[in-house]
Amino acid sequence: MGDTRRVSGEESATVRPLRPATPPDGPLGSSGAAPEPAPLPRPRRPVPDDGDTAGAARPDGARPEPAPGEPAGGEPAKIGTAESDPADAGTAKGAPGRRRRIPFAHAVRLPPPRQAVAGAARATRAWSRRPSGRLTLPGLFLFALVAATGAVGAVVVPSAVRQTRPVAVDATEPGAVVVPAPGALPGATVAPVPPGVTPPVGLPPTTPPPGGATPTAPAAGPVTGRPADALAAWAQTTGAKVGVSPVAMQAYGYAELVLAETNRSCQLSWTTLAAIGYVESRHGQANGARLGSTGRAEPEIIGDPLDGNGGRMLIRDTDRGLFDRDTTYDRAIGPMQFIPTTWQEIGADADNDGRKDPHDLDDAALAAGKYLCKGGRNMTVPGDWWGAILSYNDVRRYATDVFDKANEYGRASRT
Repeated sequence: MGDTRRVSGEESATVRPLRPATPPDGPLGSSGAAPEPAPLPRPRRPVPDDGDTAGAARPDGARPEPAPGEPAGGEPAKIGTAESDPADAGTAKGAPGRRRRIPFAHAVRLPPPRQAVAGAARATRAWSRRPSGRLTLPGLFLFALVAATGAVGAVVVPSAVRQTRPVAVDATEPGAVVVPAPGALPGATVAPVPPGVTPPVGLPPTTPPPGGATPTAPAAGPVTGRPADALAAWAQTTGAKVGVSPVAMQAYGYAELVLAETNRSCQLSWTTLAAIGYVESRHGQANGARLGSTGRAEPEIIGDPLDGNGGRMLIRDTDRGLFDRDTTYDRAIGPMQFIPTTWQEIGADADNDGRKDPHDLDDAALAAGKYLCKGGRNMTVPGDWWGAILSYNDVRRYATDVFDKANEYGRASRT
């Protein structure tokens, strides 16, 4: 039997019972074992990158366990939807919460018309930056500019060319204009026909110059006095009927006969020339002038300056004052009131004095007849007659006054 005595200095030890092992079913309250600690929350998984999925397998082939709050089966929770958790609104800054998806601007689809226009604009802008676009765009712009210029010129230039400058300037006051019926001619019922010219249908013949002989163009060789003196007897008789001086009648009649030989298709009557002479200068008697025996008006008849004032045209000096004695503006000159530029183009020498004088009624009447007959006009055709008078002075009142006076002379000459 062993020694049961205690060794000196040895303290008596208290034997504590051992903690029983945890049974398979978990700790027992009566066993005295410590309770099982609560499970720690798992960290939230990061949002998967492009190409990853929330339920992708781990490297070891096992699927990750769902985090607390996630649905089982590995299906990721929806984020960025409109149905976000209301509790997230109160989450502190930096705290994990649901992300809201924001649409990008380029993902917005435009309506088809606007989308097509925007696409075309982008394509054009990209093409213009290429070498081919840099060369082609200036060419297209230049072509469009030339085409626009040509289109405007096709409209403006012909109208400007057709607009002829009048020979004379109307000095009458504006007023009511009575336009004769279309197709009318001055003296259409009893107007005289030029001497030696077959009268058109519907017009009675006129009395030829006294003596039965019809003067022709100025005879070649020496001529004593005015060639128009051959019409002295006829001019004396007819002038008394119509109230025109014999000198002026000789000038008008002689111009008609010359044109009947040099431009037969025109068929201009002296009544038209006499009517223009009356409206323009009262047969060379305007501004206190008198018509001499040679047919020249003294003093010279010069109109107002064409300075654009008082309803007049604006024409700056073209003859350096040679005909109108004005070096600043042009003026209408002579008994038939020609503009200097027109006289330089159409002037005539009807009295064989070697000079084209706009202040001589012989020269001025023949020049006026040449101007009226331009362009192949036939003065027995109403349209040609009106066109000729309006080309002489493009004023309706002026043309009506000439018509009325020519008609008056034609009727009076038949009495």
